[in-house]
Amino acid sequence: MNFIAMDFETANHLAESACSLALVMVRNNKIVDRFYTVINPQMPFDKQNIKIHSITADDVKNAPTMAEVWPKIKNLYQPGMLVAAHNARFDCNVLKKSLARYDIDEPHYLVIDTLATSRALEDKLPNYKLNTVSDALKINLWHHHNALSDSEACAEILISQNRRFGDEAIKKLVKLI
Repeated sequence: MNFIAMDFETANHLAESACSLALVMVRNNKIVDRFYTVINPQMPFDKQNIKIHSITADDVKNAPTMAEVWPKIKNLYQPGMLVAAHNARFDCNVLKKSLARYDIDEPHYLVIDTLATSRALEDKLPNYKLNTVSDALKINLWHHHNALSDSEACAEILISQNRRFGDEAIKKLVKLI
């Protein structure tokens, strides 16, 4: 299976406040590359968000904006490319809104949500949070709410599910954005 696992962290409750992004590239069910950056959202940070991910305004004051990051990654988001995220609605919305702030057109791609695949394919977990699914599948989530750690865990979840349940079970859960 070939896909990109994506995870954002945000500075506050607004979707357009991306403050970190990680992408994990998977080819033939193997992680082949990683991309991570902090992002300057050019807006205030909320204490609650800092408590979750530990990224502060000082950490991103010299970081690129999403408009500066986008040219480095936009070629990954092609029609037909499969992008995975755990709670994809959140991450896809952050991408969309963060780009819209800079009048950048939203890309079109295929999405698979490992929250949804886990609910559909994993039996009787107490919940389907990323850390719970990772623990159940014995996947190393080395720093929950670090975008790179979360992206790697998301990639490993989908790889595991693809190996155990096959392409057809996974394809049924893909959506077009």
